[in-house]
Amino acid sequence: MSSLGTPANIGSPEDTNILLIQVAGHDQPGLTHSFTQILAEHAKRVLDIGQAVIHNAMALGILVEVEGEISSSPLLAALMQKATESNLQVQFVSVSDQDYTGWVSQQGKRRFLVTALGRAITAQHLEKISRILAEANLNIDRVDRLSGRLPRDSAAEGSRMCIEFLISGDPSDEDLVRTRFLDLAAASEIDIAFQHDNIWRRHRRLVAFDMDSTLIQGEVIDELARENGAGDTVAAITAAAMRGEIDFADSLRRRVKELRGLPVDALERVAGRIPLTDGAERLIATLQQLGYRTAILSGGFQWFGQRLQSRLGIDYLYANELGVRDGVLTGEVHGPIVDGRRKAELLEEIARKEGISMEQVIAVGDGANDLPMLQRAGLGIAFRAKRIVRETARQSLSTLGLDAILYLIGLRDREL
Repeated sequence: MSSLGTPANIGSPEDTNILLIQVAGHDQPGLTHSFTQILAEHAKRVLDIGQAVIHNAMALGILVEVEGEISSSPLLAALMQKATESNLQVQFVSVSDQDYTGWVSQQGKRRFLVTALGRAITAQHLEKISRILAEANLNIDRVDRLSGRLPRDSAAEGSRMCIEFLISGDPSDEDLVRTRFLDLAAASEIDIAFQHDNIWRRHRRLVAFDMDSTLIQGEVIDELARENGAGDTVAAITAAAMRGEIDFADSLRRRVKELRGLPVDALERVAGRIPLTDGAERLIATLQQLGYRTAILSGGFQWFGQRLQSRLGIDYLYANELGVRDGVLTGEVHGPIVDGRRKAELLEEIARKEGISMEQVIAVGDGANDLPMLQRAGLGIAFRAKRIVRETARQSLSTLGLDAILYLIGLRDREL
């Protein structure tokens, strides 16, 4: 038997033809080996190979060079015999030099990732996603499931589905594609992320979080105001600020004034009744295991941020300092206010300190004051956000917990 890869056995392009071998059937151990063993015996060069298994159904494709005429090659007979023995279907397609050259030339096309995630993904969802891609002249090169195997009971606790599409092509209007996905997600109770598939996507190194309504399920200042009898007034101002209707720094000063005279022990009561956002602990623990650095950049308050920092092991914390005198709040904020502009500046400062590119940074937030940092980060994610934030940020998540971010950096449930 000739050794694989010696020039004499591979042959020159003039002496060879290109054959696509397609094998399908019930998966079983050793199938791929049995077919590649036949290829090795005939010393054929492999130009491409791909295999997928879905619920024990195997599909294998191999593109090879065949010396001489394909129709008379002993390779075909050997593969047919093996397929018959294994109860598999096998098809052969001759590929012209022109078609092969055209296929090779397409490798310079841009690549994208579309990630669809939710409690369940339906056939209707897939049809609409694929239609948007087709109408944008984008080709689906590969489809993978990142989530675990889905139980039949769609109401099972923790049920989730995530499908990732690898896309190639040159859309004339990326923003239009993104907008169509955003509209589809809003109408379908799923999330759809549309990212560039580049080197940075799998090499993020820093994740910065807003705190209120992002890492925790509520607005601390609204809860403090309720303790002081000003809940409705402050909540209305907070909502307007998060929608971007009023200046954040001015809104913060107005709201903190309503806290004047509140005993400091009220902070402890409020902290005890605002839970972490679902998925937060799993996300941050996983990021830390992978060597990520983490930060809280909050328009909220340092006292609450420090509790989270200690509980979750956050590396950096920047938030606002409440004024306290004689055991009660003064109704003032000490020091520069951490508003939207300051969050973006702090994000850049941390990235410089860590020696990383902004493309390696993920920022997560829900309010209009988070938009500057979301736009500066390589991956900006609007999480359960106000409409203006969802429409402006490049990615948006609303249906699952914070740990859904792991899907956007390409992690699979089985890896965790």
